[in-house]
Amino acid sequence: MDRPTISPEHLQEAAETLTTIRDFIRFGVTALRQYDAHLGQGTEDFFAESSALVLQTLSLDWNASPEILDAKLLASEKAEFLQLLERRINEKVPTSYLLNLAYFFNKPFYVDERVLIPRSPIAELIENRFAPYCLDENGEMRAADNNLPVNTQPKTPQRILDMCTGSGCIAIALAYAFPDSEVDATDISKEALEVASINAEYHDKQYQVALLESDLFAKIPAENQYDLIVSNPPYVDAEDMADLPDEFRHEPELALAAGQDGLDLVRKMLAQAPDYLTEDGLIVIEVGNSEWAMKQNFNTIDFHWLKFQKGGSGIFALTAAQCRQFRDLFIQSVQA
Repeated sequence: MDRPTISPEHLQEAAETLTTIRDFIRFGVTALRQYDAHLGQGTEDFFAESSALVLQTLSLDWNASPEILDAKLLASEKAEFLQLLERRINEKVPTSYLLNLAYFFNKPFYVDERVLIPRSPIAELIENRFAPYCLDENGEMRAADNNLPVNTQPKTPQRILDMCTGSGCIAIALAYAFPDSEVDATDISKEALEVASINAEYHDKQYQVALLESDLFAKIPAENQYDLIVSNPPYVDAEDMADLPDEFRHEPELALAAGQDGLDLVRKMLAQAPDYLTEDGLIVIEVGNSEWAMKQNFNTIDFHWLKFQKGGSGIFALTAAQCRQFRDLFIQSVQA
C-alpha cells in the first residue's frame, strides 16, 4: 500500500492562508498526524516535533516568550519550514537530520545520517552521575532495584570508556558530568568519529575526550583500565530490523543491527570487559528491546536492570567482579 504524502497544493494553501508561528506549529502537528509520520527519534509527541521544525527554522529557542508565537512569518520563512515539513512527511527524513540538531543531556549536538540520533536513557544516569548505581568506596554495587542502600555519593571514575560512541554525545556528557576524568570514546565507523569530533570541538571537550577508531576493544591498549565503561551499542535484532519504520532507515544500519537476537556485540563486549575494568570498575550497557533475549541467554546472572524516572528501560550494569565471575560463560556465548 502506498504511504500517504502531502501534496504541493496542500502546502501552497498553508503558505497562502497561515500567518503566525502559532499557525504553522498547529499546521505541522495536523500534517504529521494526518500523513502518519513516525516519532521516537528525539521527540515523543507531534507538538514537540512540529515546534522543533518551526522554531529551529526561525532560529528561536524553545524558551522563547509565548508572545512571539503570534508573530507573522515572512514568505521565505514559510517556504523554508514547509520544505522541511514536506521532506519530513514524504521522504520520512527524521527531524534531527533535517535540522542537523539533536539534544542530549540538555545540550545540543550536531547529527547527520552518519550517526544514530541520540535518544538514550543513559542521559539520566549521567545527569545523576550514576547515583545510586555506581560503586561505593568499598567497591559494592548500590542499586535501588535490588533493595541495596542508595549510594548518594558514588565514587568518581578517573578513567571512562564510551564504546560505540557514534555522535559522541554520551562521551561528551560524561566529560561534563566528571570534569576531572579522562574519557575515551571508540567507534568502528570513521564517519561517525568525524561527527563526534565536530561535537567534541563545539563543546570544547576535545582535550578531555579522546576519539579512537576501534572494533570494540580491538585497538584499545591492554594497559588501559577503566573505572567505568558505558555503551549504547547496536542491539536491534533481525525481526525488529525487518519491521523498522521508514524514518529509521535513514539511520546507519551499522549503528542498529546486531544479529539474530540483537546481542552479537554485547556478547563480545562482556567477554572482553574483564581485561579492561579496574578491580572495582563498573560496566553499563544498553540493550533496549533485546532485554528479553539477554535474560534468556544469561538466566544465571543477576544483572542490575536500571530504573529511570524519565522513562526508558533495557539498560543493565555489572560490576567488574561479576564480569570476571562469568567470564567463561560470556566467552562460550561468543563461540556458540
